[in-house]
Amino acid sequence: MVSKVEKNKKQKEKSLYAAAYDLFTTKGIHDTAISDIVKKAGVAKGTFYLYFKDKYDILDKIILDKSSQVLSEAITETKNQGFTEFERELLYFINYIIEYFKKDRLMLKLIYKNLSWGVFKKAYRDYEEIQEIYLMFERGYKNTSLPNEYIEKVLFMIMELTGSICYSSIILNEPDNIDEMKPILFNTIKKII
Repeated sequence: MVSKVEKNKKQKEKSLYAAAYDLFTTKGIHDTAISDIVKKAGVAKGTFYLYFKDKYDILDKIILDKSSQVLSEAITETKNQGFTEFERELLYFINYIIEYFKKDRLMLKLIYKNLSWGVFKKAYRDYEEIQEIYLMFERGYKNTSLPNEYIEKVLFMIMELTGSICYSSIILNEPDNIDEMKPILFNTIKKII
């Protein structure tokens, strides 16, 4: 049973996360001060420091949480399709991420280009779905003699490429919009795998 004190602590932490996310996505990271976050969350400034070192600490945790949420949804939807071919499975997974960010540009702006396998390795043990992404790649390469380190590097490159292309094409419309870039991205991923 969770005590009233623990519930109160969790509620304050959730309020800080929600306030920071809202302010970071509307005002921007650089224009948001800790005093803005605590005011919006309705907690004392000292409470903020019980949970976070600074605004970049809460930002990192929000990025990890929101990114993991997107990837978890993407891998769950991909698994539900029952693909038997790795290439089709991977492209569906990547397409899901792209379509998600097309609909939620604010989240993409916040995540910036941090849709990175390096970031997700931190969450690997905490999110079962993140493990599923790696397992999808392992299955895709199971009949090869490639070492696991190689598989992880390919996964890293594809995630980095996807995150960068999403940000540049959806937010900046550079070098073109995402719908024009998607076929090029997919062809590049096919060549990588």
